[in-house]
Amino acid sequence: MNLSNLKPAKGAIKKGKRIARGQGSGHGGTATRGHKGAKSRSGYSKKRNFEGGQTPLQMRLPKRGFKNPFRVEYVGINLDRFQSIAEKFNLSDITMAALVECGIVKKNDKVKVLGGGEITKPLSITVHACTGSAKEAVEKAGGSINLI
Repeated sequence: MNLSNLKPAKGAIKKGKRIARGQGSGHGGTATRGHKGAKSRSGYSKKRNFEGGQTPLQMRLPKRGFKNPFRVEYVGINLDRFQSIAEKFNLSDITMAALVECGIVKKNDKVKVLGGGEITKPLSITVHACTGSAKEAVEKAGGSINLI
């Protein structure tokens, strides 16, 4: 036995159904599409979620919830992370431009300082928002938080 005389098992290979190739094929005439109507025409495609004229399921179900268009999403950064950023990049003034340059946040993000962790180095932080505990901890360490 070698590669030149290998054959698939008997009955494993079938010929494809050749439709619209004349009456002798058994699939001539209407070419298995039935008689008349849009479904028998070339180029027909059923609309997504179409249920034969019945109101589709996504329209029958109630709409739930509410999305507030005025909600402001902040990226929260804890104090210990600010401490590590200041040490890693040798910064004493942490601004939005510096955070974007270091790859910590994206250009259009809004940053909020959170009070998690401790801070030992006096830092000047300029961000969009901060918690009371974070402001207290930064000022206790000798730094300041400026809001944009």
